[in-house]
Amino acid sequence: MSDDLDLHYKTVTKAITDGRVVFFLGAGANLCGRPQDENWQRGQHNYLPSGIELAEYLADEFSYPPSKELVDCPALQKKVEVLIKSKDLARVSQFVDVMNGDGPLYDKLHDIFNHDYPPTDVHKFLAKLPAALREKGCDFCHQLIVTTNYDDVLERAFYDENESFDLVYYEAKGQQRGKFIHRKYVMSSKDKPVWPLHDVEAYLIEKPKEYFELALDQRTVILKIHGTVNRPTVNFDQDSYVVTEDHFIDYLTHTEINDLLPKTLAVKLYRSHFLFLGYALRDWNLRVILYRLWQQRELSFKSWAIQLEPDAIDQEFWKRYDVEFKNIRLENYIATLNTRI
Repeated sequence: MSDDLDLHYKTVTKAITDGRVVFFLGAGANLCGRPQDENWQRGQHNYLPSGIELAEYLADEFSYPPSKELVDCPALQKKVEVLIKSKDLARVSQFVDVMNGDGPLYDKLHDIFNHDYPPTDVHKFLAKLPAALREKGCDFCHQLIVTTNYDDVLERAFYDENESFDLVYYEAKGQQRGKFIHRKYVMSSKDKPVWPLHDVEAYLIEKPKEYFELALDQRTVILKIHGTVNRPTVNFDQDSYVVTEDHFIDYLTHTEINDLLPKTLAVKLYRSHFLFLGYALRDWNLRVILYRLWQQRELSFKSWAIQLEPDAIDQEFWKRYDVEFKNIRLENYIATLNTRI
């Protein structure tokens, strides 16, 4: 191991034990440890789909994009060819929503996420972390974990470890649209967190600055900023997904995350290092959110992104915000970090 990487592990470990790290989980966290030649297919539940695989599945289900032969305008035919080659999840979801409505889109997404996918090493590490820090006698044993994933694998990993946690997720539809909802998973009489999700009462965070029901000194908080599947249930209308282009535009133009979150979480975001696991930091929607958060900071905190062979342009861009890339496979990184902790 290089001296630079060794110093990085020491720095991150110290920051975690001091309670100064916010973990950011992207779609790549769900691919941690998956064999490179293993492809997701509908009907198998060993691995969650990647964003590309999910986009391709929706594209096949809803015949996206239309054949360029069906486009009369020659100028548009070239655009259709580009769409055929690049199946972006937000773009495909937008097509499904426009052509079929959001009901069929929610139905298909719920069908994909309504299964007990096994946790990856990333999920297991985070779920075991509170107990490991308690054993070390740390004063700060609980984390704020931010994720853009819709699945409930991380929540179930905490349940498997008998760890209480708070779930806070964004509501993307209905009368509560544009606000966050809180569910508290605390120990039941059987020494297990209450489960499943729909058995736990939900609290609308209507006045964030007056909401004091979240306590990071007592429980980890899982913050799902793009919504969540609600399971196990067949009622897909209880899910919440920020997934179409319109969803993202509405979310980013009308949603100030820092104004919608309780002060407990906002302060944690302002005063912590960020550790990005499984993120491609080129995602423009993530850039907007992070830019707004960093604007509110009075002091700087170095952040790290674990990404194999990161793009040189992305590295240069994120240097402006003091984000350092580590070129290492996520499963290898987590294994070493776990050993250090």
